[in-house]
Amino acid sequence: MSDSLVVNEIYLSLQGESTFAGLPCIFVRLTACDLRCSYCDTAYAFTEGKKKSLAEILGKIRELAAPFSKSEISNLKLPLVELTGGEPLLQKNSVPLMKSLCDAGFTVLIETSGAHDISQIDPRVHRIMDLKCPSSGEVERNRIENISHLKKSDEIKFVIGTHEDYEWAKEQIAKYNLAKICPLLFSWVHPLAPEQQSKVLKKVPANLTPISRKDLAEKIIADALPVRFQIQQHKIIWPPEQRGV
Repeated sequence: MSDSLVVNEIYLSLQGESTFAGLPCIFVRLTACDLRCSYCDTAYAFTEGKKKSLAEILGKIRELAAPFSKSEISNLKLPLVELTGGEPLLQKNSVPLMKSLCDAGFTVLIETSGAHDISQIDPRVHRIMDLKCPSSGEVERNRIENISHLKKSDEIKFVIGTHEDYEWAKEQIAKYNLAKICPLLFSWVHPLAPEQQSKVLKKVPANLTPISRKDLAEKIIADALPVRFQIQQHKIIWPPEQRGV
């Protein structure tokens, strides 16, 4: 197997989501995804990218991380490093890359759709795994077997755009007792900018009712759900269509 990956972009920014939100983070965005979620804001990563060796990728990460050589917070080495996409697990060499980054002392995160086996990921990696809700158009792709591989340092993310999504997510939390496993994230669907509205994305299924971020927040409070409400911070700081942030 060639020791390379097809990479869309590598950049330093602030982590905009998860329990790590607000911390400096190097993002390694890999090319390709086999899902077409209705709300996807990185459709450009489906096909755009260049092949890079693992050594090249590690070199770029070390270069971006160099100014932080003495930075640490709550025993976390900064910056964080996150593999995202696309879908990182479509490229098998994402697994050895994550191991190498852990071996080098980085705090490593992966954002994954939840449609692929997460069991081979180094246990030191923080896995942020989606459970796709109905409005994504990809709810049938959830790999429920992954739940048994999750640990306390992982996170489950529900991207919620409709009232039906909210009720579905509530059902999954109860059905699989998810709050006992790891932190749970409720992420409101930020409307796509015109430049992000790719024709290849799934349409939101008919007869679903959109939910506002205010309604979502108030429902969480009213139902006393053990979840973290989150908004994509990077879309508040920079224009929602801007890349490399």
